[in-house]
Amino acid sequence: MLKQLTIQQLFDLSHTAAAPLLSGCTYPWEALPKIHDFILQLGPTLPADQYEQRGENIWIAKSAVIYPNNYIAGPCIIGPETQVRPGAFIRGNALVGTHCVVGNSTELKNVILFDNVEVPHYNYVGDSILGFHAHMGAGSITSNIKSDRQLVVIHAEENLPTGLKKIGAILGDYVEVGCNSVLNPGTIIGRGCTVYPTSSVRGFIPENSIYKEKGNIVKKV
Repeated sequence: MLKQLTIQQLFDLSHTAAAPLLSGCTYPWEALPKIHDFILQLGPTLPADQYEQRGENIWIAKSAVIYPNNYIAGPCIIGPETQVRPGAFIRGNALVGTHCVVGNSTELKNVILFDNVEVPHYNYVGDSILGFHAHMGAGSITSNIKSDRQLVVIHAEENLPTGLKKIGAILGDYVEVGCNSVLNPGTIIGRGCTVYPTSSVRGFIPENSIYKEKGNIVKKV
């Protein structure tokens, strides 16, 4: 087991309604195929005084701000005080936390967004998990399938086969991704990292690092 890649090392589970799902896994990508069923189980148990059902298998907090001209497919849960702005495209299997921003022309598919996550402008986030206070700058995206359509392998101190064809990125708590960056399939970014704008990131980035470019990763002082 590579401890740096574990859920315990990457996230504070007190900041997501997905804690019961994630706590049953060792590595975060193990939860991706289970998001659909977890939302279907969790949705009907949400307090009726805080959430309302809007469409089939869609539960939205009454305090969430849902702007016009977006599309939300189930199963989906959107937490309190979260904003879903015009042009957002939520394709289902999305568990979005409290105080999040899903911005204009942002697309979500099979994701867990912890509380206070911001994907505010022109982002694609698919088959991914974004930790507490993670932020993706304008135009930054996750690439969730390899060009050769082979199964995704996580590249770290050793290579970890996942058995999955689709994995986007796993962002630990407080990760900042610069504008127009691409996070390639199976990218894992540790807590507190910063990724420079226009980066192409692959593999594992240790926590509290600054990713400047390939081969140029420095620890934060």
